[in-house]
Amino acid sequence: MSDYFNDTHEQARLSARRFIETHVLPHIQDWEEAGEFPRKLYRQAGADGLLGIGFPEALGGTGEGDVFLKVAVSEELMRSTSGGLVASLGSLDIGLPPVAKWAKPHIRDAIVPPVLRGEKIAALAVTEPGGGSDVANLRTRAVRDGDHYVVNGSKTFITSGHRADHYTVAVRTGSEGHSGISLLLIDRDMPGLSTGKKLRKMGWWASDTAELFFEDCRVPADRLIGAENAGFIAIMSNFLSERLMLAIMAYMTAELALEASLAYARERQAFGRPIGGFQVTRHKLVEMATQVDVAREYTYRAAALMQAGKNPVKQVAMAKNFATEVCEAVTREAVQIHGGMGYMRESVVERLYRDGKILSIGGGTTEIMKELIGKQMGL
Repeated sequence: MSDYFNDTHEQARLSARRFIETHVLPHIQDWEEAGEFPRKLYRQAGADGLLGIGFPEALGGTGEGDVFLKVAVSEELMRSTSGGLVASLGSLDIGLPPVAKWAKPHIRDAIVPPVLRGEKIAALAVTEPGGGSDVANLRTRAVRDGDHYVVNGSKTFITSGHRADHYTVAVRTGSEGHSGISLLLIDRDMPGLSTGKKLRKMGWWASDTAELFFEDCRVPADRLIGAENAGFIAIMSNFLSERLMLAIMAYMTAELALEASLAYARERQAFGRPIGGFQVTRHKLVEMATQVDVAREYTYRAAALMQAGKNPVKQVAMAKNFATEVCEAVTREAVQIHGGMGYMRESVVERLYRDGKILSIGGGTTEIMKELIGKQMGL
């Protein structure tokens, strides 16, 4: 029913749908249990044109500025039923934009195209053990030494952390606070960089999540992304798109839980009739559908503002908060409707329920979003 999408968007949606149906859904349960998916899936996604959306054509992407092309494809990727797979497959969307925009041309041209083809994996490394959303106070330090930076510190909760070939790393090159932060592009094979054991999580099981450790890691100075001590601005500029994507993941997680609940309510018999025939269940499903629709449509509106060249910081933060609240509420009710089956690992709603929780934490917690919204309101 939406009028935000055109024929090009729908063709891309169909391509993403075929990718998920052919290459993902037959295997996703096994990949979830294994805690990873094959690296070759990146190559397949690249070959199908799913990784280059929003990146410059000159670098192998589809071109910049079409927000709803990204929305359409992101919605279909979530039909994998695995937020972890989508997060790891899409780690380039948070790790690569600063490289594409601000890295030195010879670095940019060498790094970006292979990632968009799925030959290499890119990740973003900002979060540290001592502080999550408090980006301005990160401690990992890079000291200039001739034509290199020497990096010491650690990062945690890094999506694609074990398998990434390139990390966009936030480091402190200057004084305390946001004005002393820079971004460096660090390759996994640079001496002094190591990864810890795979992190075990409540949800997103198929996602590769890691700790990174830097011990006198020498990084060539030409790997500086943008100007020295200007990294905080780059990080913040990336947050708008990241938060929009998290809102999409949230309402799609809820949508999948709703669809599974509708099907189950028609099939499951209790007291001689389908449980969907009971008013208590029917009203639950109506409320779930209403919440999903409102979350989706408000997120579309925030995306439309981005499409128009606005900077809708408040609206995107509101969309993220509302969509993640809807996600948690709808997936909870979906498990309840499924009863005992909803508690089983073979049930898709069990995974959706677990996966949904991280969405109100990643990209800035609900509480941080409220502070941000308050500032935008002049409070």
